[in-house]
Amino acid sequence: MTIVDLKKDAVESAARRLAAEGKIRPLGLEANITSKEQVAAVREKIERDFGPTSILVNSAAIVDDKLFLDSRPADWQRMIDVCLYGPMNVLHEFLPSMVANKYGRVVCMASDSYKLGQARLSYYAAAKAGVVALVKSLAQELGPSGITLNVVSPGATNTEMRRAREEQLLAQMGPEKYERRQKAVLKMYPTARLGEPEDISAAVHFLTTDDASWITGQVISVNGGFTMA
Repeated sequence: MTIVDLKKDAVESAARRLAAEGKIRPLGLEANITSKEQVAAVREKIERDFGPTSILVNSAAIVDDKLFLDSRPADWQRMIDVCLYGPMNVLHEFLPSMVANKYGRVVCMASDSYKLGQARLSYYAAAKAGVVALVKSLAQELGPSGITLNVVSPGATNTEMRRAREEQLLAQMGPEKYERRQKAVLKMYPTARLGEPEDISAAVHFLTTDDASWITGQVISVNGGFTMA
């Protein structure tokens, strides 16, 4: 297993944490997925150490909490580079060996913001919509090669990225207004709670198993009922 992240400290910490659990000893690699050259170097390193990749999860993302009219083209470019071109770079590098081996399980992460739109996340939602279209198209192209490609689309989930965004909102809004916002957000979820990383990882894991071998080109929403279509 290999974990790839832009931040060296983060990827090494994740690798140590997983190794401490005693089940696997992952390789942690630092790379920027917006660089095709760096993604190629990662693929070559993985293939030297472990052989061809058969399971791939694309989860890299950034969030830019900003009104569209307050944003600038540089903001859009950064978002598209990470959230759309990044997965395209990764897929373009890793899919050929899956085609050659007639087997592959690919999961890309989206967001339910792509379904409904979401204020202050316009170009994030647009990038994630692009990921969904990309995966559905590749699922049609590569189905005969024994490769499945699917999307997991989470609702609001208690991740490090979300916590950082919430801290910014708390500072901007103040405690009282922020508390009202939190209650309003929870009312959108029939389960009356936000997601946890384990909720998402369970769906991702299922899609990488042979039990899901007849599921491809699908978007699996893991969202506590936030959207139901």
